[in-house]
Amino acid sequence: MSEHLYLITLGVLFGTPLLIFGMKYASSAYQARARAMNDDAYRELAQKAVAAQSESAASLSDIKARLASVEKILKAVE
Repeated sequence: MSEHLYLITLGVLFGTPLLIFGMKYASSAYQARARAMNDDAYRELAQKAVAAQSESAASLSDIKARLASVEKILKAVE
């Protein structure tokens, strides 16, 4: 067996676990980054939902006040 073929074989033998470890590390880092971005998206969505809910509550109270005013006017007309 020639030295060149022997060194290539050793390189493949020892390089494979390093390659697998590197791929697992890169995958974990990518998943953590994606999870963080997803958490930020959910946080932003929750903030928008809270803002919409408070706006809806304010609109509802305004509608109730107007309805009470209309009822008062209708009772006065009777």
